[in-house]
Amino acid sequence: MSFGVVRFNEMKKYIGGISYKTLSSALKELEADRLVHREEYPQIPPKVEYSLTERGKSLIPILDGMCEWGNKNRL
Repeated sequence: MSFGVVRFNEMKKYIGGISYKTLSSALKELEADRLVHREEYPQIPPKVEYSLTERGKSLIPILDGMCEWGNKNRL
């Protein structure tokens, strides 16, 4: 979320430890749920960028709250 617009390989690098297939599948699901926007540019080599939609951005406070709760309630 803090990176704004990100290309696939950049995202894979930021996340680390995720396979191409898993990341691709997750992005397709997030796009289908309208949480992520995929922008494809008709050029060679192909260029695809991903960004959060407004709907996706609306989840940030909820996810932040869940992380905060998790940190406070670790055993």
